[in-house]
Amino acid sequence: MPTQTFPTSLYNLLDVELYVVLGILCFGTFLFYKSFLKRASQERHQNIQNYLRVINRDFFILTFLFVTYLLLSEQLETSMIIKRITPYVGMISYFVGVQLFVRVCRLNVLMYLFLGSMTAGVPVLLVNIFSLLLFISIGLWSASSLFGVQVAPLIATSAAVSVILGLALQDTLGNLFAGISMQIDRTFEIGDWLEIQNGPNKVVGQVKELTWRATVLTGLSDEVIYLPNKVVALSQISNFSPPGIPILRSQIFRIPHDQDAVKAKDLLELAISQIADIRAIPSPLAYVSELNENWIGVKIVYFIDSYGRQFLIGDKVFSLGQKALERNGFTIAHQVLEVKNETRQP
Repeated sequence: MPTQTFPTSLYNLLDVELYVVLGILCFGTFLFYKSFLKRASQERHQNIQNYLRVINRDFFILTFLFVTYLLLSEQLETSMIIKRITPYVGMISYFVGVQLFVRVCRLNVLMYLFLGSMTAGVPVLLVNIFSLLLFISIGLWSASSLFGVQVAPLIATSAAVSVILGLALQDTLGNLFAGISMQIDRTFEIGDWLEIQNGPNKVVGQVKELTWRATVLTGLSDEVIYLPNKVVALSQISNFSPPGIPILRSQIFRIPHDQDAVKAKDLLELAISQIADIRAIPSPLAYVSELNENWIGVKIVYFIDSYGRQFLIGDKVFSLGQKALERNGFTIAHQVLEVKNETRQP
């Protein structure tokens, strides 16, 4: 049993030392941002600065409330009205301080994740879970310390309710834990292009967000695709966005048999190498990939970095390759269908 009752427990908790520690934590967060996240993207800076503005606002509100509480607490015995309103001012100060503490901790976790991803997006699922657990922990501790609530019997009583809720929310919890496992394994990151194969179904898109329930993708036609995290975790995932690993693509040009295949290969390699979106190393490579009665197939293989632009790049490859061949007297082969009419003589 607690030895102090409310509001005495609140008065003992709200002291200058706690306020100073919270102020130091806010200032340390600002220094962390200025010292380690200089190379972050402009979007990152904007997001962090928005968080810092909210934290500054909350700190000034807390300062005003805390100073008001200190002034009132010095006059507790002089007026009954002051004695009545002081606990309310103290409780509001305490709740604002808790909110500020959770926001500062949340921002520090976000900035820690940003250190490993200065430009690409960072899913906030783990950050949301951390913030929720921190808030619940502070809430339970506050109920026990300030109001004398016995937390242990409350947790024991809620165990049966937790089992019932767990059975009722199996799919939701399955998606939640699947999302957490993908975050820990770092299967993909925000901004990565994925091909997700689940049985006969294949979904292609760029990762936009990872929520409690679903992985959100932006498709090739800018459509928004929501896939349950549990489905994604059980699917075969092809990630086309690992840093430093190029994406291989190819295009076939067919020329007639009476034209020089060696010269066609040289022309295609030279023309395709002029496209800015195509990597110079490894350089484009052309080779004869097929030979039949209608044409010689010359395949040009090239490497790109942007999966989302592959069709636009492929269109440039076809246009420039065809123009290069036509300028040098080459023609595109067509399939020839030969029909013979055989008439039997009597």
